[in-house]
Amino acid sequence: MKKITGCTDVLDPAEPMLSLPDVAELIDVPVTHVHALLQERKIIAVERDGGVRVPARMFTDEGVQRFLPGVIALLHDGGYTPEETLTYLFSEDESLPGRPIDALHGHLAREVRRRAQAMAL
Repeated sequence: MKKITGCTDVLDPAEPMLSLPDVAELIDVPVTHVHALLQERKIIAVERDGGVRVPARMFTDEGVQRFLPGVIALLHDGGYTPEETLTYLFSEDESLPGRPIDALHGHLAREVRRRAQAMAL
């Protein structure tokens, strides 16, 4: 099996992060399922504190935030690196207002997806 690695950590050091076993517990799946989510680019991990960590904001109580995989796919298909995708998702955008990752959890999720599609062109 391929070793799971994360991309360069471009996030604020205060951003809440989860280890892969913590993600598995949160969404009630085996850790191998979390590995599959990373390999399928449904979520993005970073290298932090000597291990692979995933931003906690990528999840809801039910699992992976439902619009996130589509936004990641749009940006990836548009040539964005994982680091650039994380920078977009976790940077303040006054026109939303707030960060796209937070907007995905509210009524602006479709707007974030629309913007990601436009950015990928």
